[in-house]
Amino acid sequence: MSKKKDYYDVLGVQRGASADEIKKAYRKMAIKYHPDKNPGDKQAEENFKEAAEAYEVLSNPEKKQRYDRFGHAANAGGATSGGFGGGMNMEDIFSHFGDIFGDGGGHDFFGQQRTHRGKSVVRGSNLRIKVKLTLEEIVKGVEKKIKVAKKIVCNQCQGSGAKDKSSTHTCHTCGGKGSVHKITNTVLGQMRTTSTCHTCGGTGTEITAKCTLCHGEGLIRGEETIAINIPAGVSEGMQLSMSGKGNAAPRGGIPGDLIILVEEIPHDSLKREGNNVIYDLHISFIDAALGASVEIPTIDGKAKIKIEQGTQGGKILRLKGKGVPEVNSYHRGDQLIYVNIWTPKVLSKEEHALLEKLQNSPNFKPQPGKSEKSFFDRMKEYFE
Repeated sequence: MSKKKDYYDVLGVQRGASADEIKKAYRKMAIKYHPDKNPGDKQAEENFKEAAEAYEVLSNPEKKQRYDRFGHAANAGGATSGGFGGGMNMEDIFSHFGDIFGDGGGHDFFGQQRTHRGKSVVRGSNLRIKVKLTLEEIVKGVEKKIKVAKKIVCNQCQGSGAKDKSSTHTCHTCGGKGSVHKITNTVLGQMRTTSTCHTCGGTGTEITAKCTLCHGEGLIRGEETIAINIPAGVSEGMQLSMSGKGNAAPRGGIPGDLIILVEEIPHDSLKREGNNVIYDLHISFIDAALGASVEIPTIDGKAKIKIEQGTQGGKILRLKGKGVPEVNSYHRGDQLIYVNIWTPKVLSKEEHALLEKLQNSPNFKPQPGKSEKSFFDRMKEYFE
């Protein structure tokens, strides 16, 4: 059994090389010995695997530390003792190219897409719908059952697009693989690129006689009743997504998603501001002066609140936890009650005379230095 080369020698770097130097060295080796550049060259393929194995160890701080201390014996006897070169195939090596060549492993270093798994999978298109919700539904959360017009799998051909089973056969262009290879001559040598088969669209099969119902598309127009669970706390313009509930895809493909756009139906008396709910309360100046108990609407039903004696216009009262909850949270906003003093425009003679008697009373005149804080000052104090 031949002795393994030192990993640092394989990449041509010193033992004190930085991570960036190791990466650059591996990139240079990968390009030099890449199988696409050296078709049929077994030695180049071995050098390519050897460089990948060395990089797999030296690019990992923990593995590099063990290797620096124990050499190749650090992995002796382990399930992955062979590293890339001994325990992984070429596709495994390509899957680790993301940090070197800037992709997720699905492309070679010349930018061409690799189709390691052969046939491509068709995906259905997404659907978008609007759902209108009342404030009560938003606060409590709700399940909506909605009929959605969409593309569904043809029930006659089961999505194949073919008239019958005898109407399909393996694609003559790609041989059922769903992809085709092309070799071109460049200044770097012969390069192999892989692309989706133009004949079958990546499915690997061809149709000789189309389904009479869907005309070969594999899909027909239909309708589905979908139960949509709306979480509490959503807001106007928010988008929710249901995976796989969009348009179907032919030939066993993946359905698209259903995108739900939330619309709020305005409430008759309450207004939403963020997670708080606003209510404008109008009371007479007599109730404001003497105090009163009044009934107001809330999201949870009617509630009675106490108006303290001497309440001023612009005062803000708060019902804690009576607002809108945050999405996926137990925290709930408040209901803010803006107090407005209502002044009658028409008075009877008796009312007018009574008010004239009170007009000159010092209690009915603003007292210098004793005036209430302004509405804006109270707002600032509340939110601070």
